[in-house]
Amino acid sequence: MSDAAVLSNAQLNKRIVSVIIFTFFCYLSVGLPLAVLPGFVHNTLGYSSFVAGLIISIQYFATLVSRPQSGRLADRFGPRSVVMLGLVCCGMSGVLTLVAALTQSSPWVSLLMLALGRIFLGFGESFSSTGATLWGMNIVGPLQTARVISWNGVATYSAMAIGAPFGVILNNSFGISGFAGLVVLMGVVGFFIARSKPAVQVAMGKRIPFHRVFTRVSSYGLALGFGTIGFGVIATFITLYFASRDWSGAAVALTLYSAGFVLIRLVFSRCITRFGGLRTSLFSLLVECVGLLIIWQASSVWQVDLGAFLTGSGFSLVFPALGVEAVKQVEQQDQGSALGTYSAFLDLGLGLSGPVAGLLIAHWGIQSVYLAAALMVLGAFLITFRLVRREQQTPVAES
Repeated sequence: MSDAAVLSNAQLNKRIVSVIIFTFFCYLSVGLPLAVLPGFVHNTLGYSSFVAGLIISIQYFATLVSRPQSGRLADRFGPRSVVMLGLVCCGMSGVLTLVAALTQSSPWVSLLMLALGRIFLGFGESFSSTGATLWGMNIVGPLQTARVISWNGVATYSAMAIGAPFGVILNNSFGISGFAGLVVLMGVVGFFIARSKPAVQVAMGKRIPFHRVFTRVSSYGLALGFGTIGFGVIATFITLYFASRDWSGAAVALTLYSAGFVLIRLVFSRCITRFGGLRTSLFSLLVECVGLLIIWQASSVWQVDLGAFLTGSGFSLVFPALGVEAVKQVEQQDQGSALGTYSAFLDLGLGLSGPVAGLLIAHWGIQSVYLAAALMVLGAFLITFRLVRREQQTPVAES
């Protein structure tokens, strides 16, 4: 909007939060089942840890498939419409999870309902989050892209920090139908709130083909995907990691991960503008790698908690830092497509982490998962370092 440049920080944040709230609804729906579904699939339905990881990862693959399309739909029809569609999908995931709770006496039917629910949740995540981010970028202007992406991440991990332990509480009191009912309610309420808000004007201009968008953002996305694996193995397998050692408090580790993530976003997000997205990512990835190595070698609960906190703190700025650089590669009318394509690599990392980690557990034990994740994050560091070198060499090449 034309007056965005003269708004105060508080006014800018108020505008951003007014639409990022839909990201909060979406990721609260994502966070509620995280600490519960693996145990339900493994212990109640009687399936293996590989299947438990696969059920979680189905959502990420669904998000991966739909994320680029969500960006192009937002560019074409406007972000509000895409957000409303995403909230409907989130609500449907809750309905299908309720059906899974009612059919658990037939494990394969219950598993099928869970899988369908995870697919709907994946579509809901991609539409709601991408649409809300682009919506925020449109109402405060391109100069505030880092601020919008950072607030989107705060909403994401605040929701997951609340969702993980709250999902456990609801599950202990009502079974999985407890959090599933809440997911349905948030989908309905969020839809009507989004519908009541004014739409924003869609940027006009010639749009480049998808393959050119992909080429321009793929290196940034690949670094993001490798860096995301650290989050994936904590979110999906930390409960089984604790159970394998007869420890309690897995939900606390998830909460500390999210708390570290949110704290760094709130306090240090301006580092992206000050030092640049690529350099900020380099430091962040090193911290994340250290956190994962601590979990790998942990011998007590507090060490796992420390590792989770450092992993969340490290990963915190990776998405917005690399995302700012990725979005710069295209014009405004293609930013939704670029954001969706870039975000799809996050979903790819999360989707692969579940089944691959399940196979690692079967052969080398659950600790091996965190060593493997640390190595992947190191790979993200090397990709980002290469991008820094390319950035340094570009002006010389142009002159």
